[in-house]
Amino acid sequence: MALPFLQSLAPRGLASSIGASAAGSTIAGKAPVRMAFIYVPNGVNVAEWTPKQTGADFDLPFTLDPLKAHKNELLVISGLAQDKGRANGDGAGDHARAAATWLTGAQPLKSESVRVGVSADQVAAHHFGKETRFASLELGLEPGRQGGKCDSGYSCAYSNNISWRSESTPSGKEINPRLAFNRLFAAANPKAVGDAAVRHERYRRSILDFVMADAKNLSGKVSGMDRQKLDEYLTAVREIEQRVEAAERSVNMAQSAGVIEGYDIPEEIPESYEQHTHLMLDIMALAFQTDTTRVATCMFANEGSNRAYRNIGITRGHHEISHHQGNADNLNQIREINRFHVRQFAYLINKLKSMSEGEGSVLDNTMLLYGSSIADGDRHDHGNLPLLLAGRGGGSILPGRHLRYTSETPMCNLLLTMLKNAGAPVASHGDSTGLLRGLEG
Repeated sequence: MALPFLQSLAPRGLASSIGASAAGSTIAGKAPVRMAFIYVPNGVNVAEWTPKQTGADFDLPFTLDPLKAHKNELLVISGLAQDKGRANGDGAGDHARAAATWLTGAQPLKSESVRVGVSADQVAAHHFGKETRFASLELGLEPGRQGGKCDSGYSCAYSNNISWRSESTPSGKEINPRLAFNRLFAAANPKAVGDAAVRHERYRRSILDFVMADAKNLSGKVSGMDRQKLDEYLTAVREIEQRVEAAERSVNMAQSAGVIEGYDIPEEIPESYEQHTHLMLDIMALAFQTDTTRVATCMFANEGSNRAYRNIGITRGHHEISHHQGNADNLNQIREINRFHVRQFAYLINKLKSMSEGEGSVLDNTMLLYGSSIADGDRHDHGNLPLLLAGRGGGSILPGRHLRYTSETPMCNLLLTMLKNAGAPVASHGDSTGLLRGLEG
C-alpha cells in the first residue's frame, strides 16, 4: 500500500510503501507533478461563466462563484478552440466530436468503427507511467457503450471517452467506486489484486488491517510531523472505505424499497450523484497523494448526457435544456447545472489543497484542467471553450488570473504546455501550433 510523501523518508532511503513495494519515486526529495482532466458535457451558459475582467483583478461570475475560496489557485482561460470538434465536412455529430477531440485534437472518423488520436493524458502516461504503479487512472460518473452508434453516425465510444490509448482504443473508465478503490489499494502486486480483493470482501476487513504492523513499525522511524501525516492518511483511507460500504448499503436499501425503480444504476454505485462524485474524486486525490499514478481523467457525465439534476431541482434532461434557444428559463437551469458541476471541482481542489507535501500541498504540484469542448450548447460552438486550470504544476504556473487568448488559439497549445510542465515534452500534439505563453506569468 503506497504512502503519501514523507519528508523524513527521503534522506534515509526508506521504501515509500507499507506492506508491499511501491514504484513511486516521491522519496527522491522533490514531489512529482501530476495532471488531471475533468470533463463536463453540453457546454455552458457562457454569459454566466466568463469573467468580464482579465488579469489578476477579476471577479468570478455566478457559475464560478463556488471557487471563490480557491481563486488564487485558479486560471480562467478564454479564447481557446478545438477545431476538430467542428464538422469539417462531416455533418452533424458535435457531441461525439466534442468528447473525442477534447484531449486528442484529432478529427474522429465518422463511422461505427473508431479512429481519432492519442489523448494528452496517455501521452503523459507513456512518458512517466513506468515510475508509478499505474500509468493512469480513468474515472467517470455514467456508464457508456463502446460500440454502436450514438450521435449522427459516430461510434458511441466517442461520446463516452476522453482518454485514448491509441487512435482506435479508448482507455475506458471506471464508474464503480468500490472497484476503483480496490484497484488502487487492494495490493501492490497487480497479480495479487484479485486475491487481496477477495480476501477483503470475504472477511469484510479494512485494507489497513493487512498493513497495520508495518505502519506501526514505520511510525517509529519518521518525524513527528510525518507521523501525524501518516495517521491522517490512514484515517482518510479507512474513511473512504466506510463511505463506499455505506453507499453500497444505501443503494441496496433504495433498490429494495423501489426508491430508484426505473433507473439503471449499477450495483454498488451511490444513488446520490454528489456522493458518487465525491467518492471518485477522493480516490483520485489519494492516488495522487501516494504517487500511485500521476495522470487521471474523470468525466462528470458522458457528452450529450440527458441526466436530470433533481438534487438541485432540475427535472428536465441536461442535453435537452442545453438547446436553450435563448429561453431565459432554460439558460437559468443551465447555469445552475454548471454551478453544481463547478462546486464538485471546488471539492477536488480543496481536497488536494488540504494534503500537505513538502513545504506546500499536493495541489501545488498538480495541474487540474476542467472544462468542455463545447462552449454554447445551443450553437454547438467549439470556440472560446470554457476552461479552468487549477494548481501550480510544481511552480510552472502562476494562478490567480483570467487569461484571454486570441480567438481560435488551439486548445492543444495548452495541452502541449501542460505536457512540457509535467516533464513529458513532445514536439506537437493534435493541431497544436506551439506552446501557450503566459501560464507561467
